[in-house]
Amino acid sequence: MENYFGINYEFDYDAVLARIDRRLADGGTGYICVSDGVILNTVHRSAEYRRVVQDAMCCVCDSSYVPLYIKWIYKQERSQLSGTELMRRIVESRRYRMAFIGGSQDLLDALRPRLARLNPDVEGMHFEALPFCHVNDFDYEGIAARLNAANADVVFVSLGAPKQEIFMNRLVPHLERGVAIATGAAFKFHAGIEEKRAPDWMVRNHLEWAYRIFQDPRKQIPRCFWILRTTPGILFHEWNAVRHDRNALLKSHNQ
Repeated sequence: MENYFGINYEFDYDAVLARIDRRLADGGTGYICVSDGVILNTVHRSAEYRRVVQDAMCCVCDSSYVPLYIKWIYKQERSQLSGTELMRRIVESRRYRMAFIGGSQDLLDALRPRLARLNPDVEGMHFEALPFCHVNDFDYEGIAARLNAANADVVFVSLGAPKQEIFMNRLVPHLERGVAIATGAAFKFHAGIEEKRAPDWMVRNHLEWAYRIFQDPRKQIPRCFWILRTTPGILFHEWNAVRHDRNALLKSHNQ
Protein backbone atom coordinates (compact mmCIF):
# COMPACT_ATOMS: atom_id res chain seq x y z
CA MET A 1 0.00 0.00 0.00
CA GLU A 2 1.34 3.42 -1.00
CA ASN A 3 0.12 6.91 -0.16
CA TYR A 4 -0.31 9.39 -2.99
CA PHE A 5 -2.48 12.52 -2.91
CA GLY A 6 -3.55 11.65 0.66
CA ILE A 7 -5.01 8.26 -0.33
CA ASN A 8 -3.65 4.82 0.63
CA TYR A 9 -3.62 3.12 -2.76
CA GLU A 10 -3.21 -0.54 -3.62
CA PHE A 11 -2.17 -1.39 -7.18
CA ASP A 12 -1.97 -5.20 -7.06
CA TYR A 13 -4.87 -7.67 -7.14
CA ASP A 14 -3.05 -10.33 -5.13
CA ALA A 15 -2.13 -7.80 -2.44
CA VAL A 16 -5.79 -6.83 -2.05
CA LEU A 17 -6.84 -10.48 -1.71
CA ALA A 18 -4.08 -11.03 0.84
CA ARG A 19 -5.40 -8.09 2.90
CA ILE A 20 -8.90 -9.58 2.80
CA ASP A 21 -7.60 -13.01 3.84
CA ARG A 22 -5.63 -11.59 6.78
CA ARG A 23 -8.60 -9.61 8.05
CA LEU A 24 -10.91 -12.64 7.79
CA ALA A 25 -8.33 -14.89 9.47
CA ASP A 26 -8.24 -12.45 12.38
CA GLY A 27 -12.03 -12.53 12.60
CA GLY A 28 -12.13 -8.81 12.01
CA THR A 29 -14.06 -6.39 9.84
CA GLY A 30 -13.15 -3.59 7.47
CA TYR A 31 -13.85 -1.99 4.14
CA ILE A 32 -12.07 -1.28 0.88
CA CYS A 33 -12.71 1.75 -1.33
CA VAL A 34 -12.49 1.58 -5.10
CA SER A 35 -10.90 4.95 -5.75
CA ASP A 36 -11.56 6.73 -9.03
CA GLY A 37 -11.39 10.43 -9.92
CA VAL A 38 -14.56 11.16 -7.94
CA ILE A 39 -13.02 9.88 -4.71
CA LEU A 40 -9.73 11.70 -5.33
CA ASN A 41 -11.67 14.91 -5.91
CA THR A 42 -14.02 14.53 -2.93
CA VAL A 43 -11.22 13.65 -0.51
CA HIS A 44 -9.75 17.08 -1.17
CA ARG A 45 -13.06 18.90 -0.79
CA SER A 46 -14.43 17.25 2.38
CA ALA A 47 -12.51 16.61 5.60
CA GLU A 48 -15.21 14.19 6.80
CA TYR A 49 -15.05 12.16 3.61
CA ARG A 50 -11.23 12.18 3.76
CA ARG A 51 -11.45 10.54 7.19
CA VAL A 52 -13.83 7.88 5.83
CA VAL A 53 -11.44 7.02 2.99
CA GLN A 54 -8.37 7.05 5.22
CA ASP A 55 -10.07 4.64 7.65
CA ALA A 56 -10.39 2.04 4.87
CA MET A 57 -8.15 -1.03 4.77
CA CYS A 58 -6.89 0.31 1.44
CA CYS A 59 -8.10 2.00 -1.72
CA VAL A 60 -8.02 0.15 -5.00
CA CYS A 61 -6.65 2.50 -7.69
CA ASP A 62 -9.54 2.35 -10.15
CA SER A 63 -8.34 5.34 -12.15
CA SER A 64 -6.28 5.34 -15.33
CA TYR A 65 -5.16 8.91 -14.61
CA VAL A 66 -3.69 8.48 -11.12
CA PRO A 67 -0.87 6.25 -12.48
CA LEU A 68 -0.13 9.01 -15.02
CA TYR A 69 -0.01 11.61 -12.25
CA ILE A 70 2.34 9.37 -10.24
CA LYS A 71 4.60 8.94 -13.26
CA TRP A 72 4.72 12.69 -13.90
CA ILE A 73 5.38 13.68 -10.30
CA TYR A 74 7.23 10.70 -8.79
CA LYS A 75 8.74 9.15 -11.95
CA GLN A 76 7.32 5.79 -10.82
CA GLU A 77 5.36 3.25 -12.88
CA ARG A 78 2.01 2.17 -11.43
CA SER A 79 -1.04 0.56 -13.03
CA GLN A 80 -4.79 0.92 -12.72
CA LEU A 81 -6.53 -1.78 -10.72
CA SER A 82 -10.10 -2.09 -11.99
CA GLY A 83 -12.78 -2.52 -9.35
CA THR A 84 -14.91 -4.40 -11.88
CA GLU A 85 -12.04 -6.81 -12.53
CA LEU A 86 -11.38 -7.17 -8.78
CA MET A 87 -15.01 -8.14 -8.24
CA ARG A 88 -14.81 -10.71 -11.04
CA ARG A 89 -11.66 -12.27 -9.62
CA ILE A 90 -13.10 -12.51 -6.12
CA VAL A 91 -16.34 -14.05 -7.38
CA GLU A 92 -14.74 -16.64 -9.61
CA SER A 93 -12.12 -17.61 -7.02
CA ARG A 94 -14.82 -19.46 -5.02
CA ARG A 95 -12.84 -18.65 -1.85
CA TYR A 96 -15.48 -16.57 -0.09
CA ARG A 97 -19.08 -16.49 0.94
CA MET A 98 -20.36 -13.21 -0.48
CA ALA A 99 -23.25 -10.78 -0.28
CA PHE A 100 -24.33 -8.22 -2.85
CA ILE A 101 -26.22 -5.16 -1.64
CA GLY A 102 -27.38 -1.98 -3.33
CA GLY A 103 -29.06 -1.15 -6.59
CA SER A 104 -32.58 -2.07 -7.65
CA GLN A 105 -34.17 -5.48 -7.40
CA ASP A 106 -34.28 -5.70 -11.20
CA LEU A 107 -30.53 -5.07 -11.33
CA LEU A 108 -29.81 -7.74 -8.71
CA ASP A 109 -32.11 -10.21 -10.49
CA ALA A 110 -30.05 -9.71 -13.65
CA LEU A 111 -26.76 -9.80 -11.76
CA ARG A 112 -27.24 -13.11 -9.93
CA PRO A 113 -27.36 -15.47 -12.97
CA ARG A 114 -24.47 -13.65 -14.65
CA LEU A 115 -22.26 -14.05 -11.58
CA ALA A 116 -23.42 -17.65 -11.18
CA ARG A 117 -21.74 -18.41 -14.50
CA LEU A 118 -18.46 -17.45 -12.85
CA ASN A 119 -19.26 -19.17 -9.57
CA PRO A 120 -22.34 -21.46 -9.21
CA ASP A 121 -22.25 -20.98 -5.42
CA VAL A 122 -23.53 -17.42 -5.96
CA GLU A 123 -27.05 -18.75 -6.47
CA GLY A 124 -27.36 -19.41 -2.74
CA MET A 125 -25.79 -16.17 -1.53
CA HIS A 126 -27.36 -13.00 -0.15
CA PHE A 127 -28.65 -10.30 -2.54
CA GLU A 128 -30.40 -7.26 -1.11
CA ALA A 129 -31.71 -4.15 -2.84
CA LEU A 130 -31.39 -0.98 -0.79
CA PRO A 131 -33.86 1.91 -0.69
CA PHE A 132 -33.05 5.20 -2.37
CA CYS A 133 -32.48 7.45 0.63
CA HIS A 134 -30.00 9.75 2.34
CA VAL A 135 -26.95 8.00 3.75
CA ASN A 136 -28.13 8.94 7.28
CA ASP A 137 -31.44 7.13 6.82
CA PHE A 138 -30.34 3.53 6.21
CA ASP A 139 -31.19 0.92 8.83
CA TYR A 140 -27.57 -0.07 9.41
CA GLU A 141 -28.28 -2.42 12.30
CA GLY A 142 -30.98 -4.24 10.32
CA ILE A 143 -28.82 -4.54 7.21
CA ALA A 144 -25.88 -5.78 9.28
CA ALA A 145 -28.09 -8.33 11.05
CA ARG A 146 -29.06 -9.84 7.69
CA LEU A 147 -25.46 -9.90 6.52
CA ASN A 148 -24.36 -11.53 9.78
CA ALA A 149 -27.07 -14.16 9.33
CA ALA A 150 -25.79 -14.78 5.79
CA ASN A 151 -22.27 -15.27 7.25
CA ALA A 152 -20.76 -13.14 4.48
CA ASP A 153 -16.97 -12.96 4.15
CA VAL A 154 -17.10 -10.25 1.48
CA VAL A 155 -19.91 -7.74 1.04
CA PHE A 156 -20.05 -5.93 -2.29
CA VAL A 157 -21.76 -2.54 -1.98
CA SER A 158 -23.11 -0.60 -4.95
CA LEU A 159 -24.46 2.85 -4.11
CA GLY A 160 -22.16 5.12 -6.08
CA ALA A 161 -19.39 7.38 -4.78
CA PRO A 162 -19.16 9.16 -2.42
CA LYS A 163 -22.29 7.68 -0.81
CA GLN A 164 -21.11 4.05 -0.74
CA GLU A 165 -17.90 4.84 1.15
CA ILE A 166 -19.80 6.63 3.90
CA PHE A 167 -22.31 3.76 3.96
CA MET A 168 -19.55 1.18 4.49
CA ASN A 169 -17.95 3.27 7.22
CA ARG A 170 -21.24 3.29 9.13
CA LEU A 171 -22.19 -0.33 8.37
CA VAL A 172 -18.95 -2.12 9.29
CA PRO A 173 -19.12 -1.42 13.07
CA HIS A 174 -22.35 -3.45 13.14
CA LEU A 175 -20.87 -6.46 11.33
CA GLU A 176 -19.60 -9.45 13.28
CA ARG A 177 -17.03 -10.24 10.59
CA GLY A 178 -16.32 -9.63 6.93
CA VAL A 179 -14.92 -7.07 4.51
CA ALA A 180 -17.11 -4.64 2.56
CA ILE A 181 -15.96 -3.49 -0.88
CA ALA A 182 -17.46 -0.53 -2.75
CA THR A 183 -18.05 -1.48 -6.38
CA GLY A 184 -19.61 1.59 -7.98
CA ALA A 185 -20.98 0.64 -11.40
CA ALA A 186 -19.55 -2.90 -11.33
CA PHE A 187 -22.99 -4.40 -10.61
CA LYS A 188 -24.30 -2.81 -13.80
CA PHE A 189 -21.26 -3.85 -15.82
CA HIS A 190 -21.47 -7.48 -14.66
CA ALA A 191 -25.25 -7.62 -15.04
CA GLY A 192 -24.96 -6.39 -18.62
CA ILE A 193 -27.82 -3.91 -18.28
CA GLU A 194 -28.17 -0.14 -17.91
CA GLU A 195 -24.45 0.53 -18.31
CA LYS A 196 -21.60 -1.24 -20.02
CA ARG A 197 -17.91 -0.70 -19.51
CA ALA A 198 -16.02 1.22 -22.15
CA PRO A 199 -14.23 -0.80 -24.86
CA ASP A 200 -10.69 -1.86 -24.00
CA TRP A 201 -9.15 0.59 -26.47
CA MET A 202 -10.86 3.50 -24.71
CA VAL A 203 -9.71 2.27 -21.29
CA ARG A 204 -6.12 1.90 -22.54
CA ASN A 205 -6.17 5.43 -23.95
CA HIS A 206 -7.69 7.00 -20.80
CA LEU A 207 -11.01 7.78 -22.51
CA GLU A 208 -13.37 5.83 -20.28
CA TRP A 209 -14.66 9.14 -18.85
CA ALA A 210 -15.96 10.13 -22.31
CA TYR A 211 -17.80 6.83 -22.66
CA ARG A 212 -19.36 7.23 -19.22
CA ILE A 213 -20.50 10.77 -20.05
CA PHE A 214 -22.20 9.50 -23.21
CA GLN A 215 -24.01 6.80 -21.23
CA ASP A 216 -25.15 8.97 -18.30
CA PRO A 217 -24.54 12.68 -18.98
CA ARG A 218 -26.73 13.95 -16.13
CA LYS A 219 -24.63 12.11 -13.56
CA GLN A 220 -21.20 12.26 -15.16
CA ILE A 221 -20.97 15.86 -16.42
CA PRO A 222 -21.16 17.42 -12.90
CA ARG A 223 -18.58 14.88 -11.69
CA CYS A 224 -16.22 15.77 -14.53
CA PHE A 225 -16.72 19.48 -13.85
CA TRP A 226 -15.52 19.15 -10.27
CA ILE A 227 -12.64 16.88 -11.29
CA LEU A 228 -11.45 19.40 -13.89
CA ARG A 229 -11.85 22.25 -11.42
CA THR A 230 -9.91 20.72 -8.53
CA THR A 231 -7.36 18.32 -10.06
CA PRO A 232 -4.80 20.99 -11.13
CA GLY A 233 -4.60 22.23 -7.54
CA ILE A 234 -4.26 18.69 -6.18
CA LEU A 235 -1.43 17.92 -8.60
CA PHE A 236 0.39 21.19 -7.90
CA HIS A 237 0.21 20.59 -4.14
CA GLU A 238 1.61 17.06 -4.56
CA TRP A 239 4.34 18.21 -6.95
CA ASN A 240 5.35 21.02 -4.63
CA ALA A 241 5.52 18.68 -1.61
CA VAL A 242 7.67 16.21 -3.55
CA ARG A 243 9.95 19.02 -4.78
CA HIS A 244 10.35 20.28 -1.21
CA ASP A 245 11.20 16.80 0.10
CA ARG A 246 13.75 16.25 -2.68
CA ASN A 247 15.42 19.59 -2.04
CA ALA A 248 15.58 18.90 1.69
CA LEU A 249 17.13 15.47 1.06
CA LEU A 250 19.67 16.93 -1.35
CA LYS A 251 20.57 19.63 1.15
CA SER A 252 21.12 17.07 3.93
CA HIS A 253 23.40 15.01 1.67
CA ASN A 254 25.47 18.06 0.82
CA GLN A 255 26.05 19.04 4.44
